[in-house]
Amino acid sequence: MKYDIIIIGAGIVGLATALQLKEKNPKLRLLILDKEDQLAAHQTGHNSGVIHSGLYYKPGSLKATNCINGYNMLIDFCRKNEVPFELCGKIVVATSKEEVPLMENLQKRGAENGLDGIKRLSQSELKDHEPHLNGVAGLFVPQTGIVDYSEVANKYAENIQKLDGDIHLNERVLKIKTSGSHTEVITPKNSYQCDLVVNCSGLYSDKVAKFTGQQLDVKIIPFRGEYFKLTKEKEYLVKNLIYPVPDPNFPFLGVHFTRMMKGGIEAGPNAVLAFQREGYKKSDIKLAELLESLAWPGFQKVAFKYWKTGMGEMYRSFSKAAFTKALQKLMPEITEKDLVPGGAGVRAQACDRHGGLIDDFLILENEHAVNVCNAPSPAATSSLSIGLTVAEKVLARLN
Repeated sequence: MKYDIIIIGAGIVGLATALQLKEKNPKLRLLILDKEDQLAAHQTGHNSGVIHSGLYYKPGSLKATNCINGYNMLIDFCRKNEVPFELCGKIVVATSKEEVPLMENLQKRGAENGLDGIKRLSQSELKDHEPHLNGVAGLFVPQTGIVDYSEVANKYAENIQKLDGDIHLNERVLKIKTSGSHTEVITPKNSYQCDLVVNCSGLYSDKVAKFTGQQLDVKIIPFRGEYFKLTKEKEYLVKNLIYPVPDPNFPFLGVHFTRMMKGGIEAGPNAVLAFQREGYKKSDIKLAELLESLAWPGFQKVAFKYWKTGMGEMYRSFSKAAFTKALQKLMPEITEKDLVPGGAGVRAQACDRHGGLIDDFLILENEHAVNVCNAPSPAATSSLSIGLTVAEKVLARLN
């Protein structure tokens, strides 16, 4: 079974890469492998469904350029393929005077990233958008929207298969062997030959990268984000999307409110170390994976640097009262009884040996593979742009 390209991982980035490759060269023999029995089973399937505008990201970074390009490509794809979405806009709110300069920096960054129409809101104007919101000032970002990324991923797959791309589920990659210019990808069911491997395996991207012979100085550390949902009776409190001004020194956005494409309001997430790479519940523990995270020198440095923030996140994980208190900073009317358990997602966060949490997309190449080793939020929004970036690297190698 010989292919030109084998993509490992059927999340939204792997599928977008495959779609871009097949659209650019329909004759490519292409296979996607995934260990799960469904598409988009992990980060994509647990995504909060926000179409990000590119507000937060350093101008000129891969994150910024891919988000802005990917945003436009995603909107165009959804329109052409009749995937429901809504550009409802979001509010970023400063809840104290101390946060106002940080909010103003965000507005400048948004302008540098080409976002038109960001509007500064006074305290009274905040109430016009979100009547129950607490804040001293805010930004309205009109470009932000909502979509169901599982539906987007399934539509990518449908288009790939129309172009004669193959998708094989329930096939975990056990080993990758290289010999000369050819590569063999081995699963429990089959052995496949290919010219090049593309690794889009998310939470296990570092492991698969090592299969390809890639030298790595980063490790994937899994962070779980836990959500509550507002009860049906209290959904009226939130019209659309409400975000805090993020801590610039911490790579997470803080608890926020998100109206979902399928209905309902999510509240959260916190950000805690997951005790296994696919640890969606507090009780999910794989001792070997946990010890691997704890033993990584980079994680130890992160834990030392952010121990106070981390303890607060962990406390909120076990205390509904503490989680509620964090939400009340944005929405004072929220009470514990207004919250019911929601879902959880696990973020694959690349961490280097020196304690750096890699903020940008990280794509590494060797003779036999292109490895996407860090694709944090907004990877779903950016998926077609990331896919195009990877596809261009692949096609340059094949020509």
